[in-house]
Amino acid sequence: MMRKTLILSRKHQKWLGFFLLSLCFSWGVMQLEGSQWKGWGLQSVNAQNLRPEQAAEIIYEKFPELPKENQYRSAETGEINPQHSLISRFIRYHKDFKRRSPQYRLDWKVTLADYLGVNQSPRESNYPGSTLETSPLAQDVEVIRQLSRRQRQQLVDLLVEIYNPQSQTTTNQSIPSETEDTSSQDSNPSNPGLSQPGDAQLLAP
Repeated sequence: MMRKTLILSRKHQKWLGFFLLSLCFSWGVMQLEGSQWKGWGLQSVNAQNLRPEQAAEIIYEKFPELPKENQYRSAETGEINPQHSLISRFIRYHKDFKRRSPQYRLDWKVTLADYLGVNQSPRESNYPGSTLETSPLAQDVEVIRQLSRRQRQQLVDLLVEIYNPQSQTTTNQSIPSETEDTSSQDSNPSNPGLSQPGDAQLLAP
């Protein structure tokens, strides 16, 4: 009887071993999946904590023809800080002064509208640059207004790509160039052109 009991207990131990092994395997898979999701979460958090100067550096690498406007001198030291650029100020104005989300295109377009003078125009009292000898506001506004619609769209796309990398691009439609617009209007001047998708996206004048 004792031997039979001993044999049964060994069978139970065998099944218990299989159970524990499968449990450990399942736990390992769950931990791996959890670490992957955690990685995605950290990526989002890191994007949100990205300093404007770091984000501006990424944008200038992908958009080298964009003016830097980083020649201003510090009022305290008199030295030029090359990281105090147009885009770093643009981002700080958007996030720190206007408290707008950096994840959505619409918010960035509203900020562009500020620079274009069709929304709330920036003022020196609510614009980055108080630590500089000369206010960069007027020149920054002028540079943004000189950008073409295509360049402004590219800037918005890059900003969203940096701060919300998981978002899907919804503005893949090609924007006609200024020459194309002019030629189409000249070829049929008597008929008003129909609005095209994306015409009012950047609130261009």
